[in-house]
Amino acid sequence: MVTHDLIIVGAGLAGMRAAIEAIKTPDLNVAIISKIHPVRSHSGAAQGGINAALGNAAEDSIESHTFDTVKGSDYLGDQDAIEIMCQDAPGDIYELERMGAIFSRDKNGRIAQRPFGGAAYPRACYAADRTGHAILHLLYEQLMKGGVMVYEEWHVIKLVVEDGTARGVVAINLLSGKLHRIRAKAVIFATGGYGRVFHNSTNAHANTGDGMALAYRAGAPLMDMEFVQFHPTTLKSTGILISEAARGEGGYLLNSEGERFMKKYAPNALELASRDVVSRSEQSEIEEGRGIDGCVHLDIRHLGRDKILKLLPQIRDLSITFEGVDPIDEPIPIRPGAHYSMGGIQASVDGMTSIKGFFAAGECACVSVHGANRLGGNSLLEAVVFGRRVGAAAAKFAEEAELADWSESALKDAAAEIASLLNRIEGEPYPKIRQDLQKMMIQYVGVYRDREKLETARVKVSELKARYENVSIQDLGDVFNTDLLGALEVGNLLDLAEAIVEGALNREESRGAHSRTDFTERDDENWMKHTMAYKAEEGVKLDYSNVTKTKYEPTIRKY
Repeated sequence: MVTHDLIIVGAGLAGMRAAIEAIKTPDLNVAIISKIHPVRSHSGAAQGGINAALGNAAEDSIESHTFDTVKGSDYLGDQDAIEIMCQDAPGDIYELERMGAIFSRDKNGRIAQRPFGGAAYPRACYAADRTGHAILHLLYEQLMKGGVMVYEEWHVIKLVVEDGTARGVVAINLLSGKLHRIRAKAVIFATGGYGRVFHNSTNAHANTGDGMALAYRAGAPLMDMEFVQFHPTTLKSTGILISEAARGEGGYLLNSEGERFMKKYAPNALELASRDVVSRSEQSEIEEGRGIDGCVHLDIRHLGRDKILKLLPQIRDLSITFEGVDPIDEPIPIRPGAHYSMGGIQASVDGMTSIKGFFAAGECACVSVHGANRLGGNSLLEAVVFGRRVGAAAAKFAEEAELADWSESALKDAAAEIASLLNRIEGEPYPKIRQDLQKMMIQYVGVYRDREKLETARVKVSELKARYENVSIQDLGDVFNTDLLGALEVGNLLDLAEAIVEGALNREESRGAHSRTDFTERDDENWMKHTMAYKAEEGVKLDYSNVTKTKYEPTIRKY
């Protein structure tokens, strides 16, 4: 058995920031477990920027950032948590700068800030269009400087909870195929999102919601899982993200008639309305026959060659590589794609969950600072602010907690699950189940939803889970068995899909990213509440909790 004081599962921005904060506690033994190398974490795909009211725009303020976030959440975000995130934002940005973050600069030498959707002022700090990549590598340098132990390419398959307290995890060392018990006084999950539950997705193939699914099975509730953000600009052929930076710098959205159609849907903000509004607008244009071969166009030609090469170089590279289109000369074919989970493991502003000693941060957690819809630039901010806060809180808990032994039953149960897959000679290959799930979810639980679609999705998820009971793999070896890993990931996706569908079916209103054509209005009287999903024998058990309001009263949301 391996022992540490604090185990952090996940090595993206939230996980590494938590570790960097935790090691400030003297003599605390901290380790990170990640199924991929830390700098391959999906945080590196975040391109456009990280929000903070730095005051570069004289009119901007922390209060303005807070209000924009509350409004963007369609008033479902917890306002006390949003206030904390926005208040902490400037200090965290300057701390990253002191660590060595290479932000782009304005003509006065200050950190440059660009406009993002749903924001009253330009407040997205950026490093060209590779912001997440720059911060990810910066934090990895700090991680190495601090001497944090990293279990790289280890896959956690079980969160061990005994007597209502997290005791550690069971993980597979992918290199050897061996199962290991890893004991700890406290556990943080910072495992990211589950975008691969959908066919059209900006997410990396590793984003299968592992942490959320493991926490769910261990008894922690998942909150607001029905709210899935579809990003308006993903490449038509691959779903690769084209950053909001393109629209922040002045890009246009055009339909088949060459019309800048956002003037019909958001006459004031146009392309810089919130993501849910822009995605629905695009989908409406496509479904009403004004699309271009199933997509619309993002046009940045008018920005000019020099500006594109200086501020949007990665966007140009991606467009050329994956669509054969140079945006200096031609518009980019784009469509909405699944991008981000507003929901996740219910957690406090210090990452505490319903399980003692178990914490969560980043996209796998639901604090809730995003409510029903996240503003661009707030995801990197959430990861950095709450990664730091959760790292400090978990370190304090671990410093004061006693290290407890735990029974071998958890290891035996995990070993039995693995053995059942390795010993099953015949069965259905998991890639077919995964493909059917992803296509079903995009068809029935996509940008627009209704009761008929969601009830169909409920039946199909049940059928897919039954098929998964007989899943098989081809690689029966020990060394780097990614076939086994893939099968386990599909099991995680199925559990999360079930929670998404049930939450969406029960929420009879339209709010933020959850848009129902049979309940078209927001219903504050009946649905100003968070959905809580619990794992039960019969599937999903739903409950509800209150939204925290401080000073912002819900109003009609217009852009």
